[in-house]
Amino acid sequence: MSHEIRCCKVFKMKGSTLDKISAFLGELIGTGILVFLGCMGCVSTEAFHNSHLQIVLNFGFAVLVAIQCFGCVSGAHLNPAVTVAAYIYDMVSLSMAFAYFAAQMLGAFIGYGLLMVLLPKDTLVGGGHGLCVTVPHPSVLPGQAFGIEFVITSILIIVCCGVWDPRNSKFHDSVGIRFGLAIACLACAAGPFTGASMNPARSFAPALWNTNFQSNWIYWLAPLSASAITAYAYKVVFRREVVEAEITSNEKLRHLEDVQLS
Repeated sequence: MSHEIRCCKVFKMKGSTLDKISAFLGELIGTGILVFLGCMGCVSTEAFHNSHLQIVLNFGFAVLVAIQCFGCVSGAHLNPAVTVAAYIYDMVSLSMAFAYFAAQMLGAFIGYGLLMVLLPKDTLVGGGHGLCVTVPHPSVLPGQAFGIEFVITSILIIVCCGVWDPRNSKFHDSVGIRFGLAIACLACAAGPFTGASMNPARSFAPALWNTNFQSNWIYWLAPLSASAITAYAYKVVFRREVVEAEITSNEKLRHLEDVQLS
């Protein structure tokens, strides 16, 4: 009997470790897919025409693909700001939050690195800043850019918290579509002004590969602060736990009577 208990403990420990490794790889590959597909869709040259609408829809679809692939593995955060919100919302532990952060940064770096290898050099210019490098429009002041990124990230985190809300636990069959369309909407509105990053990993990888860190602090400070504040506020003000009502034997009988037998 004691031998069986020891075997179960060892198996459980290995399963837990394997789950953590699986979640790490899910975030790494998922974020890599997001950056690879999303930034590839930002190519816009005379040879490869691309409109703003195509770009924002492509990013939304890239998010949809990544969530569909790894949502069941790691939750498909794909974004340090979402991971901060998940930690505040008691969805992940602190150690896993750091693991997710490392996976997202590494995945974004690898995803953009593949673009540097695979795409023609003339497509990597990206209007002089570098392909997919997020910088505010010249007419947008740094404070305004910070405010825009803060607000749109807050809206994204509200979407996340709404999906994570216990009252919404039965309606997760279309999460990928919801997040994809939410990202497309936010990018469509704010993209011309700041690039609508909402994601430090997505902004850091292109900046690092192109050694262009102009205003990069905005794309760290705004999303992370917005995430922490918004997630805490939603948790305190809006989140409610689901209390399952006890069903009496008479109620069970009525439910059975309502079922039509074929």
